[in-house]
Amino acid sequence: MSLLSLSPTLSTLKASLETFITHDCIPAEKLYEEHIAQYSGSDRWQPHAVPPIMDALKSKAQSLGFWNLFLPHELPECVLRANEELNNNNRVVPISPRMYLTNREYGILCEVMGRSSLAPEACNCSAPDTGNMEVLLKHGTQSQQLKYLLPLLRGEVRSAFLMTEPDVASSDARNLETRLSKRMDDGGSVRYTLNGKKWWSTGAMDPRCGMALVVTKMDYTHPSNDNNAQQQTQTKTKHGNQTVVIVPMPQTGVRCVRPLTVFGYDDAPHGHAEVWLESVDLGMESVVLGEGRGFEISQSRLGPGRIHHCMRAVGLAARCYELMLERTFQRKTFGRFLYEHGSCREMVADSAADIESARLLTLSCAEEIDRLGARGARDKIALIKVVVPELTSRVVDRAVQVCILS
Repeated sequence: MSLLSLSPTLSTLKASLETFITHDCIPAEKLYEEHIAQYSGSDRWQPHAVPPIMDALKSKAQSLGFWNLFLPHELPECVLRANEELNNNNRVVPISPRMYLTNREYGILCEVMGRSSLAPEACNCSAPDTGNMEVLLKHGTQSQQLKYLLPLLRGEVRSAFLMTEPDVASSDARNLETRLSKRMDDGGSVRYTLNGKKWWSTGAMDPRCGMALVVTKMDYTHPSNDNNAQQQTQTKTKHGNQTVVIVPMPQTGVRCVRPLTVFGYDDAPHGHAEVWLESVDLGMESVVLGEGRGFEISQSRLGPGRIHHCMRAVGLAARCYELMLERTFQRKTFGRFLYEHGSCREMVADSAADIESARLLTLSCAEEIDRLGARGARDKIALIKVVVPELTSRVVDRAVQVCILS
């Protein structure tokens, strides 16, 4: 079976999605940017800065059956019932996708969505929301699913993921310094205090952000803990100290210090923030899966998330490649079109090879996840994390060089 093969039904869905991206999402990008450009400073992170065109795209995506396509299986009955009640009292949102896809099949659709910066959010398939929803779907309690998962599935809120830290090499989660201190209050119930600094926290400054998943380390040194609990801080392995907690947003003690930029772009109104967590008070209901289960949770969301990111990057690179080709037929230098120059032909050929390599490597990884699970495919998951960004960024770089030739 070819890595690119699809069933007739899914081929039809892909063709419809391509039409939606081409005729709705890509033309809307200009309107989106013009709306954001009206605002500066802190105004870029206010509700009025969210472009209205996004709601229109979401409504159309729902009507066409492109909503929540990332979901791997049926939703819990409690979530479906709660959504039906909301549908009867509010606007109707079909939170279940038209069909359930394998990682390979969804990866092919991710490439299509990656062609427009607006498409993933329009289809409720954008990061970090998809990863957060997958965590809540797989590991969340019924209460957590009803309170946090359902609004995300309906597209009523956005979310954030806080892991990376400014003061340590936090690409290795064993180095995290953010602490979740456990204590017993006067009534005998368990409470937690969250302290630390995070940055590159995607979505934390979005005015629609309703919750954040925070990766932290357990701390049992508070005097209210018994001696056995206090000893756990020292005796637990480096892999057994991480814990994931849900922080409702906005929340007392959560301070977004600044938006972080790349080449001057802040990616408002979603963006990436430096966040200080200062004595954030949380209850047991905020802990996902249990204390010390953070690595297990992170690994469970890692494989599919890598597929989504890489295939969207392939889609973006493919669009840049097409723009590069158009430019070679429009611009002349030294009396010849760009495509007639050997150096330009070489750039075009190298880009085509890079795109196809990135595409097939990622889909091969996705197929292996489908067969063996994320753990069985961990070598290829690690491979695409390194290789695909390099391949696709080379394509984008060449496209910039060709398009700026004067």
